[in-house]
Order: sequence, then structure tokens, then C-alpha cells
Amino acid sequence: MSASSSVDDPPRKPSAVNAIAASLLEAALAPIKWALTFAGEHSVLLGKAIMGLVRKPFRLRLFFEQAQFVGVGSLPIICLVGFFSGMVSAQQAIAALRIFNQERFVGATVGISLAQELAPVFSALMITARAGSGMATELGSMRITEQIDALTTFAVDPIQYLITPRIVATVLMMPIMTMVFNIVGLIGAYLYSIYLEHIDLGQFIEQFTYWTDPKDYIIGATKAAVFGLTLSVAACFQGFFVRGGAKEVGLATTRAVVVGSVSILVSDYFLIDMFHILWPAQS
Repeated sequence: MSASSSVDDPPRKPSAVNAIAASLLEAALAPIKWALTFAGEHSVLLGKAIMGLVRKPFRLRLFFEQAQFVGVGSLPIICLVGFFSGMVSAQQAIAALRIFNQERFVGATVGISLAQELAPVFSALMITARAGSGMATELGSMRITEQIDALTTFAVDPIQYLITPRIVATVLMMPIMTMVFNIVGLIGAYLYSIYLEHIDLGQFIEQFTYWTDPKDYIIGATKAAVFGLTLSVAACFQGFFVRGGAKEVGLATTRAVVVGSVSILVSDYFLIDMFHILWPAQS
């Protein structure tokens, strides 16, 4: 038969090319989709917790219990870390300032760094490791033992009963723990500078009082409150929505610490950048 009588080949189907392109596009958009989902789920939980704050009944006992757990229970580790952080900050500041024969500025250097950065960040990380992991473990254990389902059966809103007190207590106690960290850190810096490095006491105090402003402590306290919000929401989310058994509770606790710590460091960058715009450094 002639070539003209042969049946023409059907057009090539672009299904394989489209599938590859779709898979590549999906892989490229996966991080964005995950980030939006992550932010949306946590925002919804936070919104429900805030609604529980303004809706009866008001169980003040739960707020005080969580404040004691987050704040008073964290005092030993906050004081220990704060004391040695202040000493290390003074040690490093003196070593750097000694190059320029300006050791007298160690009080100002340590005071500003503690107030704006070290105290809120280290306090948040310590409370994440201690209280945040405890929140995730407790809520996860309640979930897998069906205690949260029992609350719903008895017409008790589990978010208002379990999550709202934890978030509010953490937000309120974080600035207080930050101020404690500041005080203990300054004591450690003072002892190291005066008694080990023999920095002049008058210059230490004079430079500290001259260069350290109330705005530095306002910045630190504000950052601490934001850190308390992020770490408590992350911990409660991981524990409240856990599924499975004891292994999943352990994984949820690990995720709570990781997510809380990362959110603290990420938000710290944006907060300090925002504060530098609001309060530009003055010479």
C-alpha cells in the first residue's frame, strides 16, 4: 500500500510533560503551602483561645496554677542561666573593649545587651525547654487518654479550659522572668568585672546608668511577651492535636520545643528590626 493511504499517527499527548510540570510546581510551592497552613492552624487556635478569655465561666484558679508552673517553677533555671550569662557577657565585653583600652564601658555594654537581647531570648528558650515541653506532654497525654474528649462530653470547652490559661499565663510571666534574668545577669556581670577583672566600680555604674535607658527594658519586656505568645501557642498546638500513642506524645513534645525555639529566634529578628525603626540609636 502507498504511504498516502496509511493512517496518520495520532498527535502526541502532552500528559507526561504536564504531569512533570505539575509535580515540579507542587514541589516548589510545598514550602509556601506548609507555611500558610502552619500559620493558619496556629492562628485559628489562638483566636479560639482569645474568645475563651472573654467568655464565661472565668476560672481564675487555672490561670494562677499555670502562672505558678510557668513563672515560679522556672525561677531556678532562669536565675542560674542569667547569672552565668551575665558573667560570660562581661568576660567577652572586657576582652573586646580591652583592645581599645575602653574597659570602663563594660557596664553599658552588658546592660544594653541583657535588656534588649540576652534576657528575653534566653528566658524564652529556657521556658520553652521547661514549660513548653511540659504543656505539650500534658495536653498530649490528656488527648490520647481521652480526657479532652471527656471534657467535651461534659459541655466544657477544652480550648477555654486547657489552652487559654496556659497562653495568658505565659504571656504575663515572660516579662517578669525577663526582668529577673536582667537583675541576676547584672549581678553576675558586676561580680566578674569588679572582683575578678578589677574594673573601677564608679565607672562601671556610671556608664551603665548613662547609656542604659528605660526604652531598653521596654523593648526587652515587649519581646518577652511576644515570645511567650509564640512558644505557648506552639506547645499547646502540638499537644492538643496529637494523635496515636505514647510515641506520638514524645514526638509532639520534641516538635513543640523545636517550633517554639525557632519561632522565638525568627520573631526576634523582626521585632528588633522594628524597634530600631521606632527608636533609632542616638549618639
